[in-house]
Amino acid sequence: MLLKELLDEKGVLLADGATGTNMFEMGLPAGHAPEDWNAAEPENVKAHYRTFVEAGSDIILTNTFGGTLYRLKLHDLQDRAEELNRLGAELACEVVAESGRRIVVAGSMGPTGELLAPLGAMTYADCAAAFTEQARGLKAGGADVAWIETMSAAEEMQAAAEAAISVGLPYVYTASFDTAGRTMMGLQPEKLADVQNTLAEPAVAFGANCGVGASDLLLAVLNMPTDDHVVVAKANCGIPQVRGDKVEYTGTPELMAAYVHLAANAGARIIGGCCGTSPEHVRAMRAALDDWHRGEKPELEDIVAELGPLIAPPAAANDSGRPERPRRRRRA
Repeated sequence: MLLKELLDEKGVLLADGATGTNMFEMGLPAGHAPEDWNAAEPENVKAHYRTFVEAGSDIILTNTFGGTLYRLKLHDLQDRAEELNRLGAELACEVVAESGRRIVVAGSMGPTGELLAPLGAMTYADCAAAFTEQARGLKAGGADVAWIETMSAAEEMQAAAEAAISVGLPYVYTASFDTAGRTMMGLQPEKLADVQNTLAEPAVAFGANCGVGASDLLLAVLNMPTDDHVVVAKANCGIPQVRGDKVEYTGTPELMAAYVHLAANAGARIIGGCCGTSPEHVRAMRAALDDWHRGEKPELEDIVAELGPLIAPPAAANDSGRPERPRRRRRA
């Protein structure tokens, strides 16, 4: 399997950067489904993939983050889920073939946007069926691995992983620890490895992506079992700031290069960027990884000194000694 082969060969791999924010820069209209471009604007999608291939990524994610029927129905595209996922993977495979390099095509599978019962109306069976439809398309398009990302609920990660296993795709899963050091549904980074325990096949890797800032994400990584597992760190490029009608991220290429060294020393073996991370950032991250020599595992103080303060620090212990229950935050 290509992802394992490259991990064995290189030790630490560089993933890509953002999809949505970069596609908006290419002209994707606000409110338009990025996945629709897989059929309507294939050359733009290939150009997006190509920028990260040329920047030096070892792994590129497909333009299929919102590829379940639950997300696509917001754009009246629910009947085209399998097709749009297949096309997203096929276009990535074409760009990789043109490059002449060994690059992993990772089929992006984001959350459905629905809450599982009993909190919401979606059953586990319906969730798994939606992810299976998506995984079939990714597999048919040539994806090397299912990349389950930006998750909050353990059950949704398990449903997506079961879907990947059912179609014969290895899988990676990452969660967003954006609520006082936990996911929105209360999952702690220390417990993330346990998500795979009930599944028929183990994950190739797991870790953290997105969230509220690179410092917060690396704190989550420090609390994961990096000695026995392949851990992923895919942080946002700094902090989002609204300027006029745009959301801009504060991270510079230099900051993301420093983040690469900290992530690698923290034990992450797949490192990339999430929201706001451009090909320029990834080029700096490539150079940083190529220049990296293992150092000591960083302390939180080291991370904050390099990358800035935590945005959503873990909740303080209450009088009983247990952490405070995280409160659901409003999203901008």
